[in-house]
Amino acid sequence: MTVNPSSRWARALAAAAGLGTAASLLFAPPAAAAPQEPAPPSASSDHADCRPDGLYPTPGLDVPYCDVYDSDGREILPNGLDRRVIGYFTSWRNGANDQPSYLVDDIPWDKISHINYAFGHVNSDNELSVGPDTPDNPATGMTWDRPGLEPDPEFDYDGHFNLLNKFKKDNPGVRTLVAVGGWAETGGFFGPDGERVDSGGFYSMTTTETGVNHAGIETFADSAVEFVREYGFDGLDIDYEYATSMQGAGSPDDYWISDARRGLLWEGYEELMRVLREKLDEAAVADGTYYQLTVAAPSSGWLLRGQEVHQVVQYLDFVNMMTYDLHGTWNHFVGHNGALFDSGQDPELRDVYNAFDGIGYLNADWAHHYFRGAMQAGRINLGVPFYTRGWQDVQGGENGLWGTSALPDQTQCQPGTGINDPCGHGAGGIDNLWFDSDPITGDAIEAGVNPIWHVLNLENGVVGDYVEDYGVDTELVGTYERHWDDVTKNEWWWNPQTRTFLSGDADQTISAKADYVADTGLGGVMIWEMAGDYSYDADAEQYFMGDTLITSLHQTLSNAGPYGAVKAETPAPEQVLDVDVEFGGFALGDNNYPITPEVTITNNSATDIPGGSKITFDYGTSAPGSMGDQSGMGLAHVHRGHTRDNNVGGLDGDFHRVELTVPGWQSIPAGGSLDFTINYQLPISQPSNFRIEVGGVEYALTYDHPREGELVEGPGDGDDNGGGPSECDAPSWSSGTVYNTGDEVTHDGSEYRARWWTQGEEPGTTGEWGVWEHLGTC
Repeated sequence: MTVNPSSRWARALAAAAGLGTAASLLFAPPAAAAPQEPAPPSASSDHADCRPDGLYPTPGLDVPYCDVYDSDGREILPNGLDRRVIGYFTSWRNGANDQPSYLVDDIPWDKISHINYAFGHVNSDNELSVGPDTPDNPATGMTWDRPGLEPDPEFDYDGHFNLLNKFKKDNPGVRTLVAVGGWAETGGFFGPDGERVDSGGFYSMTTTETGVNHAGIETFADSAVEFVREYGFDGLDIDYEYATSMQGAGSPDDYWISDARRGLLWEGYEELMRVLREKLDEAAVADGTYYQLTVAAPSSGWLLRGQEVHQVVQYLDFVNMMTYDLHGTWNHFVGHNGALFDSGQDPELRDVYNAFDGIGYLNADWAHHYFRGAMQAGRINLGVPFYTRGWQDVQGGENGLWGTSALPDQTQCQPGTGINDPCGHGAGGIDNLWFDSDPITGDAIEAGVNPIWHVLNLENGVVGDYVEDYGVDTELVGTYERHWDDVTKNEWWWNPQTRTFLSGDADQTISAKADYVADTGLGGVMIWEMAGDYSYDADAEQYFMGDTLITSLHQTLSNAGPYGAVKAETPAPEQVLDVDVEFGGFALGDNNYPITPEVTITNNSATDIPGGSKITFDYGTSAPGSMGDQSGMGLAHVHRGHTRDNNVGGLDGDFHRVELTVPGWQSIPAGGSLDFTINYQLPISQPSNFRIEVGGVEYALTYDHPREGELVEGPGDGDDNGGGPSECDAPSWSSGTVYNTGDEVTHDGSEYRARWWTQGEEPGTTGEWGVWEHLGTC
């Protein structure tokens, strides 16, 4: 599969800079730091200067990046923020079910940067939809009898969409994106009657039974562009759960199609993201406003192992890591909902620790380093859960932590759970306020899911006056003690009488995660979901919906300094070669270990890359520093970013760096390619920050979409000592002459060196294993 069509990359940047297809292309130099309040785009802006490092530039377009990004490629954020605070706002807390509502005026607009509306879906016609435009549609039809929530007559629709645009008038820097999919609507959608339609959703829109569904992708992308235009959104957030080759991933309701197409899902996902990026960029040029494309990405190493090397990162403005649901009642292992670090004690990872140099992958720090391998820190956001997960009747552990809790009757496990390990005995009743319902029986699914404000009331021994509205038990048994894990940086609540364990992010955890974001240069945080935040109602003597945690995040992340805007830690070369890198040949699912992709380096430049050239690249410390190659390329580590035998408390660095040598008996000819196979253990996102050294000169590659550097015709163009001869200095080859080892000749515009004695063998005809070593064109 093509990772990056780099020749198109060159034309795109040339067009953006007004240089046509000139041989030299100068990228933007660093500029002054960005203002912190949004400014209108300037007609005279050189938008290429504002493109984030590594972001794919759609060919032939002058995309208005400066509408959103400053001249360092950093996003211009509102409300004094240095880092993003992204909150999911859901459609279903609208008051129609007599439960407490969370509406547009409950959003703390002055403390956030982005709102993701959850959810749109893929309908049966492969179009983006929120359902029929009826008065009971919360997105476009509902109205609320509350002062300040009167619909704005400027818009020809009501509902949340009207009010989001109304409030944006007073908060113009806050961006809104429509999130598409989610757990329940990835493979289908809910009709107006509340019944699920098993349409196939993302799975059928992106794939057929035999390949990529190009027509479905085109239809969806066109409809998505019109959707964001019609309803005033600033972009799309794709929540496809999940395009992975791992069997049994995603909702069990979707297994009928997802498991049957596991080998096709990632290729379809790649194509979807490329098409969306290009069509949104085309719309941005036409509309004079930039549209963002983001994803909610899995963070578990198990899921990511089935997503190749996450080739889609090049198309994304940023990634929202779903660094929560890392433990839950799909099995009986009791652990943190959203651990920041590994502690080395997770019983679910007992085999993982043994196999992978002690590195545990169910924590946010590991996921951060997975994505950091392919993109700068500032395009990565840390997901934080404003809700809990939990178990009852927990056995063992320390105050429940790292204990076990298996459902007593394993024949009653929810679909998709209890497969490799027993399913868990989820906390229920008053310990499960935000429950899902069993689609067959209608009963509550016990999972210990509660907003943070509810678990704080449990901690205080308070039965909130809202409990009956949710239809759960009102009896409160036992007491809840809050505990702190100083290694994973997580809080949990333990009720020793009922042996109930609840884990979620409250004050101390949110503070630790905000500090982590600030210290590591990450782009910000993503919140699922804002309605779980709390305040204290002194009159009612209880906690309820509020903005305490978001206020804390705002305070830290408005004083965090600029986020990391550069992909590489090594200095950027001054010259760039038009060279592409592709990855393929991945085994599927559980067979993808060890991970052994085929790597193809394609030379799209005008001259050969000679044998003996050095190729270096980085890969993330999410995998141990033990990568090898299976092609005799002599892969060697020049730097290991993490060397400890575990990742307890966090990984030490961002990158391992390796070096390979183009075999001396061959070159990478202009228009040709070099293939080799690498192997590693844990998943990594795209190897990045490639460099090729020719004749002592180091070049960056267009594969990485660098912001800076001069695009040159080929090695040696623009310098005096790289890439082989610029003139044919060696004597011309003669069929009657005897040549010995080391003799050099010129023939048909190239120079060659004899590997051994030869006579009458024409240079250029003997192949890569033959007598004549190709030294380059001249």
